Amino acid sequence: MTITLRPLSTGELLDRTFSLYRSHFGLFLSIFAIPHLVVLAYQCVGLTFQSPHPQLADIMMSSLWSFGGALLAMAAAAASQAATVVAVSHVYLDRPASIMDSFSRVKGEIFGVIGMSLLIGIAAGLACLLLIVPGILLVVMWSLAVPAKVLENLGATDAMTRSSDLTKGDRGRVFVIWLLFIILGFAVGMLLRWPVEMAAGIRSIFAMRFATPGWQAAILASTFVSECLVGPLATIAFSLVYYDERVRKEAFDLQLMMTTLDGTALSPSPAQAGA
Repeated sequence: MTITLRPLSTGELLDRTFSLYRSHFGLFLSIFAIPHLVVLAYQCVGLTFQSPHPQLADIMMSSLWSFGGALLAMAAAAASQAATVVAVSHVYLDRPASIMDSFSRVKGEIFGVIGMSLLIGIAAGLACLLLIVPGILLVVMWSLAVPAKVLENLGATDAMTRSSDLTKGDRGRVFVIWLLFIILGFAVGMLLRWPVEMAAGIRSIFAMRFATPGWQAAILASTFVSECLVGPLATIAFSLVYYDERVRKEAFDLQLMMTTLDGTALSPSPAQAGA
C-alpha cells in the first residue's frame, strides 16, 4: 500500500485513519485484542472468587485483585498502543507489518510508555483541579508523545517535549480528533454494552440480588469487544498526525524521498520510524 506523504487536512487524516483500519483490520484488531484478552481473563477469574456474603477478608482480597487488574490493564494498554504505532508506521511507509514483529519491536518500551502515561495522567489531572481547560490542553499538547517515544526512542520527558513541539500551531485540530474518537467510543460502547448491562440489571431486580458472575462476565466481554473495535482508531489517527506534523514542520516527505533515492538511513532516529 503506497501512500504519498503530504500535508493533510483533518478530513483527510480521518479518512486515512479509517482506510488503514479497514484495509488492515485483522492486524490492528489483533494487536489491540491480544494484550487485553489477558486482562479479560484476569477479570473473569476474579469473578470466581466473589462471595455472596463478603467478609472483611473477602473485601481486602477483592481490592488487591482489582489493583492487580489495574496494573495489568495499564501494561496491556501500553503494549497495544506502542505496537499499533509501529504497525501504522510500517504500513504507512509501505513496509511489511505483522503482529509478532510489532510486539517484538516494542518489548523494551512497555515500561517506559507506562511511566510516561502515568506522568501525563498525573500532570493533566492536577491541571484539571485548577480548571478543566488546562488539563485538556496538556492532554492535547502531549497527544503525540507515544509515537515520538516509540519511533524516535526518546525518554519520557523528551517525548513529551517533542510532542509539544510537533503539535504547536495545530492543537485545535488535535482536540477535534480527540473529541470525535471519544464520542465514537461512547457510542459503540453504548451500542454493545448497554443491552447486556440492562439485561443484567433487570434480571437482578427481579431476582432481588446483584448480577450473577455470569452476567458480570458478559458485561466484561461486551466491554472488551467494544474497546477492541474502537481502541486502535485513536492510536492510528495520532500516529498519522505525528507523520503529518513532521511533513509540515520538518519536510519529512522530502527526507524520505532522498533516503529512498540514496539508499541511506535517515538521520536522526525519528525518521527511522519504527525500523
